[in-house]
Amino acid sequence: MLFRVTGLPDEPLAAAGHFHSRILPDVLARFGPPHPEHGIVLAFPQADHTHRAWRLAVIQGLAREHAPSRVNAVAGGTEAAIAATLEWLARAPGVTGQYWSLDAGRAGRVW
Repeated sequence: MLFRVTGLPDEPLAAAGHFHSRILPDVLARFGPPHPEHGIVLAFPQADHTHRAWRLAVIQGLAREHAPSRVNAVAGGTEAAIAATLEWLARAPGVTGQYWSLDAGRAGRVW
């Protein structure tokens, strides 16, 4: 399941606070019973490197808390790049707790 994260402030600390207080409850409501085939991919807007640490910590924490359900995230990218990542994840059942910055301009086909 793809969950699009929107409306984050530009400043990293404010963005993390907004995510935890306003968006995380909606994310948590999407989880069903833990099962390896269940999972969620959060699609964050593109951001600079100052946002990577808090986003990765969120994804890794959710992945640990909801195992064996999988939790991953992408940032930026085109719709095609997001779709290719989702397709790849569907064929990679062991991948969880990961955060990728997408760059569709240089990406090739994902095998």
